[in-house]
Amino acid sequence: MTRIAMVAGEASSDQLAAHLIAALKTQRSDISFYGIGGPKMEREGFNALWPAEKLSVRGYAEVLRHYREISGIRRQLLKRVLADKPAAFIGVDGSDFNLWLEKKLKRAGIPVIHFVSPSIWAWRKNRLKKIVQSVDHLLALFPFEPALYANTPVKCTFVGHPMADVIAPEIKQAAVRESLEIAADKQVVALLPGSRQSELQYMAETFIEAAKLLLLRFPKIQFLVPLISRETRLQFEIALWQCKADDLPFTLMFGHATEAIAASDAVLVASGTATLETALVGRPMVIAYKMSPWTHRIMLGMGYLPWIGLPNILARRFVVPEFIQDDATPENLAQALGNILVDKPVRRAVEKVFADIHVQLRQDTGQQAAKVVLPYLGTA
Repeated sequence: MTRIAMVAGEASSDQLAAHLIAALKTQRSDISFYGIGGPKMEREGFNALWPAEKLSVRGYAEVLRHYREISGIRRQLLKRVLADKPAAFIGVDGSDFNLWLEKKLKRAGIPVIHFVSPSIWAWRKNRLKKIVQSVDHLLALFPFEPALYANTPVKCTFVGHPMADVIAPEIKQAAVRESLEIAADKQVVALLPGSRQSELQYMAETFIEAAKLLLLRFPKIQFLVPLISRETRLQFEIALWQCKADDLPFTLMFGHATEAIAASDAVLVASGTATLETALVGRPMVIAYKMSPWTHRIMLGMGYLPWIGLPNILARRFVVPEFIQDDATPENLAQALGNILVDKPVRRAVEKVFADIHVQLRQDTGQQAAKVVLPYLGTA
């Protein structure tokens, strides 16, 4: 049996890794997968020695509180993988955790593949040297990334983004609204305040207060709020009560983010993978993000691109507005969303940019990534 060790510590990484595992299984029936992963990977037969949620911590201040446990898990996994000598190690995103591990595995002669290029193009360009020391081959989600590694020993292959494969190129808004029983005369805004409890801690009340301001301007508005878990739903419900907004037109949903986005005229979304999902569905958005003040100060000192949202990064310009930290006020968010709701030409222009991004990223990512991995595994 050919073994592959993997680490995926986020919900988005779990999905990426599951696509790759499924694609590899169509090519080789003799591969087994183990390491750190989530439920989607497990459904593909992955043996999770630790669940992905153990690593699902965001922000410097938050990571420090969990450092001892995370560091212990990493040392135990390193010992296990060095003893097993698998055919390859695949780290899926999570470079803060994976690059340390990958450097030691590469030195031990284990082929290292990293799925998702660390964002050296946005900030922390000092990572490039560490990536060269740690990785044999990078699987890049975005087409501009291979050029960043052209003058290094690291091989880098653009494989597209699996979300672009999963989401249909065109989703009919009217059909989705009918399935959700939303009246045709409603203006609909989806609120995506984040997938983690730590994100909702910073974003939930701001999003709710922005919604209250929008309701004053658009009396027929309806808000859809897809939430990923019972914990985040309860957290959002408490925020509604604290903001005295529990009687406002909010529809809370378990998952179904794609449907909520597709039914909407505009989306208010926390920065992250959800911004790309919104772009691939083809809906205009406003991006907002808050974090701990300490984390924000560290990031400001590192220098990064003028954009944090993936749609803007891919377009290389401000296609949609972004509001970060102190600028992410309810007043700013409500004003920007209101502008989108009343300006149809702007909405159509944004949707055209997003359609082009969708075509560019739709590459059958799982199969493209599997083509890169297979030569590292030797013959069956």
